[in-house]
Amino acid sequence: MKDSKSKIFKLAICNLQLALLVLLSGCVAFQVGGEINKGRTELLYGDPKVALAHFQRVAELDPNYRLSYSIFPEWVWTYVGRAYYADGRMVEARQALERARSREDDNLAKLYLGLVLAQDGDRSRGLKEIEGGLQGISDWYDYVEFYHPEGRYWDPGKYLRRDIQKQLAALKGSDVRDLSQIAALGRAVEIEIDKSNQDRFHDLYRNGGDEPSRLP
Repeated sequence: MKDSKSKIFKLAICNLQLALLVLLSGCVAFQVGGEINKGRTELLYGDPKVALAHFQRVAELDPNYRLSYSIFPEWVWTYVGRAYYADGRMVEARQALERARSREDDNLAKLYLGLVLAQDGDRSRGLKEIEGGLQGISDWYDYVEFYHPEGRYWDPGKYLRRDIQKQLAALKGSDVRDLSQIAALGRAVEIEIDKSNQDRFHDLYRNGGDEPSRLP
């Protein structure tokens, strides 16, 4: 009888621990989603210093965080590096973006690492990274257009892809003088994440669908 009670007690403790882990995991995920959204808003429309603080908190909570409510592959260290870049802190930006660059599918990491390198004395490697990032983004748009159910929401008019091809042609012709145009293109790619989500939500609501699960 005593052994039976002991087993029941241990099972109850295990279930309680599991419930607490699930609860804590959900709380962390909610906090991370809020911080990344605040950081993205500041990065696009506000103060890069404020954006950096939000992104650094995400990196502390989940250093392997990938943007969770979009199929576009972008990782937390890219956001950290981009905030440093926007704030003019090239040494820190390079460190964060080199770390982000290890994710082969994060093409914005390559693009912004290239911008940092090109402005920090390594123009040859920088332009190569920019080229790889731009081509990777264009290829990603092409891939999701044909092979992913959400593809129709991404760059539907192919305006971004046309701008990317213009920049790639300039890179191949060594005619890149104003890197700010490439940085502006990177910003437009980030905004496209929100545009694609908005278009997808509108379709779901119009067709009577439930609220999308990708919302943070």
